[in-house]
Amino acid sequence: MARKNLLASVTGTETPKADSEARYEYARRGASRSMMISIDEMAENAKKMIEGEAIVNLDVGVLDQSFVSDRIEDNDEDYVLLREAIKEHGQSTPILVRPHPQVASRYMIVFGHRRARVAKDLGIPVRAVIKNLEDIAHIIAQGQENSARANLSFIEKALFAKKLLDMGQSKDTIKSALTVDDTLLSRMLSVAETVPAAVIEAIGAARTVGRDRWEELKKQVKQPASADFAREIVRSDEFQSKDAIDRFNYLLAQLKMARKGPRKTARLKNESASWAPEDKTVAASFRTTGNTFSLSLKSKNAGEFGRYISSNLDSLYRAFKEAKVSSETGD
Repeated sequence: MARKNLLASVTGTETPKADSEARYEYARRGASRSMMISIDEMAENAKKMIEGEAIVNLDVGVLDQSFVSDRIEDNDEDYVLLREAIKEHGQSTPILVRPHPQVASRYMIVFGHRRARVAKDLGIPVRAVIKNLEDIAHIIAQGQENSARANLSFIEKALFAKKLLDMGQSKDTIKSALTVDDTLLSRMLSVAETVPAAVIEAIGAARTVGRDRWEELKKQVKQPASADFAREIVRSDEFQSKDAIDRFNYLLAQLKMARKGPRKTARLKNESASWAPEDKTVAASFRTTGNTFSLSLKSKNAGEFGRYISSNLDSLYRAFKEAKVSSETGD
């Protein structure tokens, strides 16, 4: 009998009621416990996503650029290196995005624009943290991340500060975004507001040029005439032929060389005089300012004499050129 009962317990052909109930209870509790763990995990993950701690995969097609840019240009070499690294090893660091404030079902990049661009080029989703942020929090997060990671140049940070100020952001917000004090922010804004935008754009990010050199350039272009001259230089073929590193140095050198020139030129060229014939029927006054010559006629025959001059400009100019050639050759 004992042998029969032993075999029955092994083969399961005869299971006591208490054993069956115990097994059912164990299975029920195990399933319930697994379900509770899954629900807890789901709740925790949902909480993390709400708080911006969970990493998700996003289609780059639902991403938009930040509402304020902080770069003048992308370094192609750095971008290629980043793309190859992500292609080989995957995206190790997620980007930060926020739900788009105006467009439903889209997201605005806070930082990580280049990583998003790589993902688009490679045709893969981008790993991202989604966080609900207001504009000010967005600005501070973007500024601090890019200042720490992106190696932004002085002029890029200065332009970023000016853009934020123009948008109506407070200086306290800008200082927090760039992690700078009042003095440095003041210097940044002074450079960005004094150096003409066309000149900054032509120079580019200038990653090797620091604050002191930009402040030196600012001093050189304070006067409107010097600022205009700087614009002429950056449009010149000589400037355009130089690489990014040399452009800043070339511009600064040209401005310094011209500092003494304008004073001498002003003494030589800023002239004014008057003329009148013996019969005094017309009076002329003229003024030379740099490359500009102005002639003014007055009195009784002014209109008639002026029309005569304007109708004979071709012959007058030919006579001028012949006289100039004769004086140069000594004939």
